[in-house]
Amino acid sequence: MNKINISEKFGLFSEEWTPKILAESNGQLVKIAKGTGELVWHIHENEDELFIVFKGQLTLQLRNGDVVLNAGEMYVVPKGVEHCPTAEPDTHFMMVEPSSTEHTGEHQSEVTVSSEKQEWI
Repeated sequence: MNKINISEKFGLFSEEWTPKILAESNGQLVKIAKGTGELVWHIHENEDELFIVFKGQLTLQLRNGDVVLNAGEMYVVPKGVEHCPTAEPDTHFMMVEPSSTEHTGEHQSEVTVSSEKQEWI
């Protein structure tokens, strides 16, 4: 495997809320995405989901209070916790999650990207 320039990878796509896979390690996928506005409320019953912000501000809305992440900050949403990511314009972030994790959990909407359609970049 070659080293990966994350900043370069963010420059290769413009779609929002559409995770791109960078790497796999021990069954965990490393994904990057861009976002503006709100995704959807969803839950991952069996998987934790780690978020790291590179640019902008990502708010993880939780039923018991929001977690606001700025560039250089991270948070793990524990399995079974309902959440809804929202982002300031042009926010760039990374997710690390098991390969079994569905984009919006059991919740399907027009923004859901199925595991089969998530692209390697």
